[in-house]
Amino acid sequence: MALLKSKYLQLVNPVYMGDRPACEMKLSILSFGSDKTQTRQISSVDELIKYKNDSKMSWINVSGLKDIDSIKKLGELLEIHPLSIEDVLHTEQQAKMEVFDKYRFLSIKTIQHKKHFYSPADEKKKKFPYFRKKKNFAAKEDEINELVIDQISIIVMKNVLLTFQEISEDSFGGIRKKLLESTGDINKIDTDYIAYLIIDNIIDEYLHTLYNLEDYIEDFEDRAAQTTDNTFIEKIQEAKKYLQQIRRAILPLKENLLIISRHELFFQTGEIKPFLQDLNENLNHAVALADHYREWLSNIMEVNLSFLSYQLNKVMKVMAMISSIFIPLSFIAAIYGMNFDFMPELRYEFAYFIVLGGLGLIAIVMMIIFKIQRWF
Repeated sequence: MALLKSKYLQLVNPVYMGDRPACEMKLSILSFGSDKTQTRQISSVDELIKYKNDSKMSWINVSGLKDIDSIKKLGELLEIHPLSIEDVLHTEQQAKMEVFDKYRFLSIKTIQHKKHFYSPADEKKKKFPYFRKKKNFAAKEDEINELVIDQISIIVMKNVLLTFQEISEDSFGGIRKKLLESTGDINKIDTDYIAYLIIDNIIDEYLHTLYNLEDYIEDFEDRAAQTTDNTFIEKIQEAKKYLQQIRRAILPLKENLLIISRHELFFQTGEIKPFLQDLNENLNHAVALADHYREWLSNIMEVNLSFLSYQLNKVMKVMAMISSIFIPLSFIAAIYGMNFDFMPELRYEFAYFIVLGGLGLIAIVMMIIFKIQRWF
């Protein structure tokens, strides 16, 4: 086995590949004893050696993928295939599921919803779209709701659950708290159950993020027939692109869950099977919401384009009326601007005032006609 592992490591050299700088690695472990559950931080991978063959169940969480050597060492310790470690570190690829002899591997895209206050530097960020709204009417700063896509990798073994998070912030705090406060039989908790809780939490985040986007889309809808802001359509396009990114994050997990439900490859505990239908229904709902919101934004864009066209038509109508009024006035002025010596009207004492009055009368009559026709 050592020779085989050495050959694999010569062929595969996992490196971090992501769209953001790698975060510092943090290790934590949640261990399940016979009478209690406890969690603690770990400073080195070497401390995990004693958990390898432990009959008690442990959940090891790795936040941040900067320390590649430690991650490789952890993989060797738990006999994880180098290709799985490569998938953990390659955060730009699509979610995937693989089943090995000693463990099962699943990578998932998560969506985290972060809030902070707007600063001019946010205008320069093009990596991820963001949505702004006033915190309250008296607020001087806008509140930014930024959506961050992260990769979570889950490795499920008999007594060990291993999770990898791309960013150093722990998104499993709620699950950990639930397990620590559990008053039921601790011995009934297994790695399949915790993996299910993680997947369920990620799907809930999908729905929570989409529900939050609905408020901003409604704001777009309210402004569509009122604003002529040049950046309005650009913001709608950003929202549509991000919804497409959310959809691309959801669909691979949906396909993997369908495979898991039909072939029972990933979860080996029969009690988990009834919950998979609920996960699939929630994912279907999330995909339907993303598609609905994209169509909604397209309709809003069409309304805004129609409004801009209507505003342009109003301007063109005013310009056309002004041109129509000045056409006869220009014609008369052109006649009396000719340099002929024998123009009888030029000899009249009040000819200048008569011509000006006639020009004014023509303009007034045309405006009355336009008003009767309801052209303005």
